[in-house]
Amino acid sequence: VQQVFRQLFYMINAVALNNLLLRKDVCSWSTGMQLRFNISQLEEWLHGKNLQHSGAAQTLEPLIQAAQLLQLKKKTSEDAEAICSLCTALTTQQIVKILNLYTPVNEFEERVTVAFIRNIQKHLQERNDPPQLLLDFKHMFPVLFPFNPSSITMDSIHLPASLNLDFLNKV
Repeated sequence: VQQVFRQLFYMINAVALNNLLLRKDVCSWSTGMQLRFNISQLEEWLHGKNLQHSGAAQTLEPLIQAAQLLQLKKKTSEDAEAICSLCTALTTQQIVKILNLYTPVNEFEERVTVAFIRNIQKHLQERNDPPQLLLDFKHMFPVLFPFNPSSITMDSIHLPASLNLDFLNKV
């Protein structure tokens, strides 16, 4: 059950983040607020179902950071440093793409300046990120089966003659 929800939450994360990276109309402060609220609802649901240790919540980390990136101030060098230290689950390319797509929805918000984006790129240039922008939503986590050793010893097993396993010898 834990592995199923981990996979499901990864797919939610990948599809939502990819939409955020591809659609200018959703890159805004209010979308960041809505995303963070919805993610907190998912986290509470996991906790309520006693699935908080399944790894499902950790798969949402890139989406959480993208939502926080949309909500942070984006003006000063200190803001750039805060963004760089906060957005560890996002690649440099993803951070820059979200900042480029950021669209103010009211008069109190401002577009992100080119100088600020260059400042972010300068801060993140030493990162060794993979070159891909979008997440692979078809990624599958390996299924793990717990090992439960049997109390039956191999010496005590009797093989019926009807199985025609005469070629097997006890050692």
